[in-house]
Amino acid sequence: MTQTPTQPQAHAQITIPAKHPMVTVLGSSDSLLRVIEKAFPSADIHVRGNVISAVGDATEVALIQRLFDEMMLVLRTGQSMTEDAVERSIAMLRASGNGNGRANGSPADGNGHGETPAEVLTQNILSSRGRTIRPKTLNQKRYVDAIDKHTIVFGIGPAGTGKTYLAMAKAVQALQSKQVTRIILTRPAVEAGERLGFLPGTLYEKIDPYLRPLYDALHDMLDPDSIPRLMAAGTIEVAPLAYMRGRTLNDAFIILDEAQNTSAEQMKMFLTRLGFDSKIVITGDVTQVDLPNGTKSGLRQVQDILDGVDDVHFSRLTSQDVVRHKLVGRIVDAYEQYDSRQDQEGRGGRNGK
Repeated sequence: MTQTPTQPQAHAQITIPAKHPMVTVLGSSDSLLRVIEKAFPSADIHVRGNVISAVGDATEVALIQRLFDEMMLVLRTGQSMTEDAVERSIAMLRASGNGNGRANGSPADGNGHGETPAEVLTQNILSSRGRTIRPKTLNQKRYVDAIDKHTIVFGIGPAGTGKTYLAMAKAVQALQSKQVTRIILTRPAVEAGERLGFLPGTLYEKIDPYLRPLYDALHDMLDPDSIPRLMAAGTIEVAPLAYMRGRTLNDAFIILDEAQNTSAEQMKMFLTRLGFDSKIVITGDVTQVDLPNGTKSGLRQVQDILDGVDDVHFSRLTSQDVVRHKLVGRIVDAYEQYDSRQDQEGRGGRNGK
């Protein structure tokens, strides 16, 4: 009778340096340790003093050891680890397939390596009002890096993936470091439609509700008292997309938000506003188009037109990059699965005719 060979058991010991209190590694009331134990149910993890031991499948133990190594690298920067950061680190390491922290297909740096969880979680974009804005996922880091490297970047993905927020942080960073002299933020006012006539106030005040998300992000990143002064001086401009027509935008960081609601003509108009020493970031979610029936989304079309054009980059984020409540990511996945089923049923109905 042939017996199925058992998987070889591996053992690892991780010694935490005395300068790092165990509570920073394991979390308050062992909250971080519980996240790790839940992620690696087949491994036995024990803590004695400042030594953490792990026994189990060799691949899992290697991942656990690498996870603690990455956590220590983050802690050495003075940044704390959270349950969310631990979960995202585990996801990045699992995506590497072999526990070496290098994601499959990740772009190489100058040393031929990709990004590790510690590199993602410790990349500072902007420090403002007592907190630091950083990417939280590998795709977010690649998106931020692409903004540094390219003149035009498209950030395409579902709600909550940080597309607009990170672009805003990069814009403020560019302004503060004098890479540009102004920030221009714009959105198509498609949702307004004919209802604009029924809103009180001037045209600028009527448009304001549709630009409010951009103001909210600015208030997170700048002293709120300085924003009216910067806007009055033209250093920051927040305006509907229609106001871009006929202009050439030099020495500016320009963000087009909700770009899925641009028509093909509007998208071309906007892209051709690019002037010297400027950078454009265009964000949108191609699954949330509010255009009238029959109007093709400029964001959908532009992917076919500009794919492969030098100095233009498309960053695609997914439900795995959602940084809002965890349920948001699951909701996005559920809708994608529903849409896929509807498409398949629709094709099946047509083929059965």
